[in-house]
Amino acid sequence: MGQREVPSPRLMQGLSAKLLVLTVLFVMVGEVLIFLPSIANFRVTWLEDRIKAAQIAALVVKAAAGQPLSEQLRRALLDRVGVDAIAFKSGESRHLVLAGNEFPTIDRHYDLRNFTWTEAMVDALETILAGDGRTIRVLGHAASPRGQFTEIVLDEAPLRRAMLDFSLNIAKLSILLSLIVAALIYYTLHVIFVRPMRRLIRNMLYFSEDPEDKSRIIAPSDRNDEIGVAERELNHMQTELSSTLHQKTRLAGLGLAVSKVSHDLRNMLSSAQLISDRLSQINDPTVQRFAPKLIASLDRAISLCMQTLKYGKAQEAPPARELFQLRDLLEEVIDTVLPEASSRVVLYNDVPPELNVDADREHLFRVFMNMLRNAVQALDEAGAAKLPAIEDGFVRIRAWREGAVVTIQVVDNGPGIPDKAREHLFEAFRGAGRSGGTGLGLAISAELVRAHGGELRLVDSEIGADFRVIIPDRVMSLRPGRRGERHKSTSNITRLPH
Repeated sequence: MGQREVPSPRLMQGLSAKLLVLTVLFVMVGEVLIFLPSIANFRVTWLEDRIKAAQIAALVVKAAAGQPLSEQLRRALLDRVGVDAIAFKSGESRHLVLAGNEFPTIDRHYDLRNFTWTEAMVDALETILAGDGRTIRVLGHAASPRGQFTEIVLDEAPLRRAMLDFSLNIAKLSILLSLIVAALIYYTLHVIFVRPMRRLIRNMLYFSEDPEDKSRIIAPSDRNDEIGVAERELNHMQTELSSTLHQKTRLAGLGLAVSKVSHDLRNMLSSAQLISDRLSQINDPTVQRFAPKLIASLDRAISLCMQTLKYGKAQEAPPARELFQLRDLLEEVIDTVLPEASSRVVLYNDVPPELNVDADREHLFRVFMNMLRNAVQALDEAGAAKLPAIEDGFVRIRAWREGAVVTIQVVDNGPGIPDKAREHLFEAFRGAGRSGGTGLGLAISAELVRAHGGELRLVDSEIGADFRVIIPDRVMSLRPGRRGERHKSTSNITRLPH
């Protein structure tokens, strides 16, 4: 089955289209922000050009050496400059150089010698919004150092039309620029962001169809940006999820198989229990010594089979805690494990006889049965060639009490726990410390210890394995008496005299 197609969003609902619109909008906003300074600068430059043209016309008049100019030449000069009158001030005297037959009424005065750009932008907006028909007077710098200013009077309509044309050109340029920039950003975003995102989504949909299929896990690219991080994290998540689901499936199948096996095993164990009852009636010292242990082991096995059949899994009951001597329990465990150990393995019970523990006896029996059996098997697998000839393998059990907490140490001189197994040491099927192991023993032991509110931990050691079982006592009430139930507000009622 191929990967499913990712449904594409509508034209204006995709990320690329949204960014396209936003880019156009932001470019236009940027153009608006620079429009006012631009149009103000255009207006000032346009007026300064008229001042310079007026100064050139004044030179022409001065070259006439005081001779009167013809009406045609005067009109031609004024039209060439684009003004109605030209004057300048030198010293204390003001001179009118050129003027038409009628001097117009001046509506507004502007001084280009001293202004701020804020004032220039306000004046530019005023010129655009004022409309045609205004006559303005503009003062500029003088042509010679001795002069004070050059003055022109002109109709504002040509200036306004030039500013409108400039604004239209800016608008056209802004739209074209925004479209070009938006198109480039759209394409770039689609290539480096949208397309990889669709690949991620397509892989998520493909992986969700069969999460246990490891071939559906995404192969991360070599990108070092956020997309690359997302691909690597998705790869890690899918790998973990696939492994977890595979383990769950395996556990489910194992649970069904265990239920079937437990059904038949229970019948066989029941038959063995009947035979062991018969054996206990034989007056043989050896039989009388081992028959009770055999019967107890069969009872435990039948009980576990019944739990598996009842719940479909080994669901542990809450611990039925009692205070008992720990050494006696460990002696029973050692007696059960000894037949499985080779002659080169020695088990030591160094627990003080007076040490009591507050726990479920059956639970602790299973805990130390699993731990001692694991230790013995590890020592046997190490082989005689790997141990010194004069040294036997050993498993030593110690215990001590600190206040309300009992700590039991199980230490051996075997090969220890591999580093790979330490990561999932107390997880079923993942924490096996030896070849062929399932890791169920330590997983069950840790679960039983946690049910007591305790902890099973592995302590670092130079040789072998060092496990610690920590069992806290039950929390007991310091005041077992029963408290009165009457509300506090009624405690002020006056007692009647006896």
